[in-house]
Amino acid sequence: MTVPLLSLTWTDHVTGRRGFLVVDRLVRGVASGGLRMRPGCTLEEVTGLARGMTVKEALHYDPEARYVPLGGAKGGIDCDPRDPAAYGLLVRYLRAVRPYIEAFWTTGEDLGLTQDLVDRAAAEVGLVSSIQAVYPLLDDEAAARRRLADAFAVEVDGIGLGELVGGCGVAESVLAALDRAGVPYAGTRVAVQGLGTMGGATARFLARAGLTVVAVADVRGTIADPAGLDVDELLAARDAYGTVDRSALRPGLLELPGDAWPATDAEVLVPAAVSYAIGAADQERITARWIVEAANMPVVPEAEALLTARGVTVLPDVVVNSGTNAWWWWTLFGDIGADAQEAFAYTRRSMRALTDLVLARAEADGSTPRAAAHALAGDRLPLLTERFGSYR
Repeated sequence: MTVPLLSLTWTDHVTGRRGFLVVDRLVRGVASGGLRMRPGCTLEEVTGLARGMTVKEALHYDPEARYVPLGGAKGGIDCDPRDPAAYGLLVRYLRAVRPYIEAFWTTGEDLGLTQDLVDRAAAEVGLVSSIQAVYPLLDDEAAARRRLADAFAVEVDGIGLGELVGGCGVAESVLAALDRAGVPYAGTRVAVQGLGTMGGATARFLARAGLTVVAVADVRGTIADPAGLDVDELLAARDAYGTVDRSALRPGLLELPGDAWPATDAEVLVPAAVSYAIGAADQERITARWIVEAANMPVVPEAEALLTARGVTVLPDVVVNSGTNAWWWWTLFGDIGADAQEAFAYTRRSMRALTDLVLARAEADGSTPRAAAHALAGDRLPLLTERFGSYR
């Protein structure tokens, strides 16, 4: 593994809590990657996420597109986002790393943080935007910023477009895998861990495609129904953190422990909450055929090796959850406009093509989809280097 270009640890002088920033590499002088806040966040975790962002960016390289991939980076803060001190901590963190955001790190919402919250804190510390480092690369900055702002203002059934596109991409990756295996959507059962932005949108799109969501897990436990859950009911009953109000649901649903979801009798598992959610012990209970990583790094390497040996396919995060990041740049650089149907169509087309390419490469190489994704990214990195110069 290569050493990141930049790795730093910050300690808050008020709370003593720590924050991290890792820039894996730069492309065109800029790196892209969100900022997460969760208790227990570590430098090692953020380093892995930053490396994953480099792969995600490279996988979306299309020489015919206006969007040209950036480098990979990530930020993290060790704090529970529900803590009353969390917002002040976020502001102080952004103040500390402001020079990096101004110069080369474009960031946004990730686990535990919403884009609205990041934007509010960024404005408070005097930043123009959390993605201002990319502005010098735009042909028409004013038009591009207006287009992205307009896109974030779009709502579909009362849900922001920015909250939906990532789940649309995850769902399309699932559908692409089912199509390659000749498995019909009807009768295919899904269990989702996490009903936040990514998990909620993924469940929404899969249910609309005809799959049956039979279990959903949040911080309070697992809600299950072998006959199928009403996804719209669940989404309407969740709070800003993805926790479902049980009193708002119809009676008769099963309420199981929070760690019950991996053992759900389902063909597809979608971990969409935290990193390291499926360890070696957890994988023993899994009977699903596919695990689709809507979260970042939810399956630990040891567990993935054991799952692969049992014939379980893990569709990696660097592929299936890359649609959110790509949508930002497709919109900002002008490959798509501020229109929901155009965004969904472009996301579906791009994510299906990428998923098919990765699965075909894995079959050809006799490797895992994760290894195939990294191999494809490795093939594309030199093409970017040749066109845009050094990454470092």
